[in-house]
Amino acid sequence: MKDQPFVSIVTPVYNTEKYLAECIQSVLAQTYGNWEYVIVNNCSSDRSLKIAEGYAEKDSRIRIHNNVQFLDLIQNWNHALRQISPQSKYCKVVHADDWLYPECVSEMLEIAESDPTVGLVGSYRLDENTVNCDGLPHAMSVFSGKDICRWSLLGKGYFFGTPTTLLIRSTLIHENKDFYNTSYLHADNEICYKILKNWNFGFVHQVLSYTRRHNETNTTFTRRLNSFILEGLMILKNYGPVYLEKEEYNKILKTNIKKYNQFLGYSVFKRKGKEFWSYHKSGRQKIGYPIGSLGVTWASLGHIYNRLLDRLKI
Repeated sequence: MKDQPFVSIVTPVYNTEKYLAECIQSVLAQTYGNWEYVIVNNCSSDRSLKIAEGYAEKDSRIRIHNNVQFLDLIQNWNHALRQISPQSKYCKVVHADDWLYPECVSEMLEIAESDPTVGLVGSYRLDENTVNCDGLPHAMSVFSGKDICRWSLLGKGYFFGTPTTLLIRSTLIHENKDFYNTSYLHADNEICYKILKNWNFGFVHQVLSYTRRHNETNTTFTRRLNSFILEGLMILKNYGPVYLEKEEYNKILKTNIKKYNQFLGYSVFKRKGKEFWSYHKSGRQKIGYPIGSLGVTWASLGHIYNRLLDRLKI
């Protein structure tokens, strides 16, 4: 086993006692054995720590780190990754309410070890009841990182999933104090575009992980804000010029800005709260489109016009 790559598996934990045992058991069931398992407890107030300690007592490969103070989501992700061993060659994140299929680590390692240019490895995932992250040619297992990002920005597929879906080359973590960009709610998405500017993307054409959606408090939060549409625009602004031709970038940017303005225009009438408007105001300022722009105003007026037409039809 000493000749095999050493893998750090990491689980950030906050009040997930209902699912944590299933997550840990999926790591213990891996067919690959040369790993450490770092469980980072973010000041949980339920039985999460006790559950983790129970497994750590039985397996010396499990190491528990207790945060001194509570950290927000992305800060805790970064803090958790700082706990991995300097000797690890690869890192596998598994969220506490997700789990891995037994062959996950071994199958991903096979792709990563076959090509030193591969920085990230993905696979199909079971997203609640749906298999996704599909669409790549089955005859290939290593893809140009730039092609993957280009296809994603053009809307031809999304192949990154969540942190549970990916295997990361550990040098990419060791060389940065903060692996994830804390200015993004969807920092796990943004980091893929950043890494793949200089690395290739490996892919296993098998379902290797399970994502539990309904329990993800962050998912509920982001849906309430509809952060996906804003952060998709932020990524397009930051990485579109890197991966797309100028003409196609300008065309897609114009289309996405129009859709976003329409979304905000309609949201005026949805009685969104202060949290919603504060988030989108800050985000629009970052990308250079103030919340009071003409596009949003026209979208609001258009919504009023459509509602009047609907009433007249009645």
